[in-house]
Amino acid sequence: MYVNDCPHKSDRCLAKFLGRFSFESFKKNPLLGPSSSTLEKMGALAWGKIVNKRQGWRLLTCMWLHAGVIHLLTNMFCVAFIGFRLEQQFGFVRVGTIYLVSGFCGSILSCLFLQNAISVGASSALFGLLGAMLSELLINWTTYDNKGVALIMLLVIVGVNLGLGTLPPVDNFAHIGGFLGGFLLGFLLLIHPQFDWEENGVSLVPGSIVKPKYNTCQFVLCIAASIVFVVGFVTGLVLLFRGDNLNRYCKWCHKLSYSVKSQRS
Repeated sequence: MYVNDCPHKSDRCLAKFLGRFSFESFKKNPLLGPSSSTLEKMGALAWGKIVNKRQGWRLLTCMWLHAGVIHLLTNMFCVAFIGFRLEQQFGFVRVGTIYLVSGFCGSILSCLFLQNAISVGASSALFGLLGAMLSELLINWTTYDNKGVALIMLLVIVGVNLGLGTLPPVDNFAHIGGFLGGFLLGFLLLIHPQFDWEENGVSLVPGSIVKPKYNTCQFVLCIAASIVFVVGFVTGLVLLFRGDNLNRYCKWCHKLSYSVKSQRS
């Protein structure tokens, strides 16, 4: 907000008593934040800046910017709601890696489809955590009790949020890219040993067969997810910096996200 300096540009600022920290008018930004030009200056996701001026760092910095106070508080609440359980169960390093990389994946997919808009927000990373929760449930299927209920609830949450992403001014392509990235990374980073696996490799029941740490299905899912993730990630980067627009190959994909000049994710 200090960089935005609304009073210097307009006399229609909100909370004028804050001085240069005051907000843009509701007409310009209903989320209590700066103008879109300020967001772009500070590192928002902008296809032209990334491809033409080689400012690839925007693929990451856009995750740390938010359209306004309301946008920031909403995302922070979602981080607490989604991330705390994962972080307590799997640790900061693995969950943090999924958060950052899936957010990066969301930025790539957004740029491949929305090339006339700017985008900010951490929702792509949050959708990555949702995707990781789904893959964690699938790859650790045998360790869950009420697995059917958990799967249905998670799919409903994801479906509702992706549906809301078609409303203005949400960047749903960032959501989809983040979700797919987190989904694939979850198979790699959130895998649990089998329920009755013994760490010392010795069965506590005489004469019984010692189970391997991971079952065959877990190995297959992990390897397949690794291949798909690497191929998809590299392909996305190549297409992005080559300046490709995927709307040319998918005529209906534009319906998945509302396209405006400034968007939040």
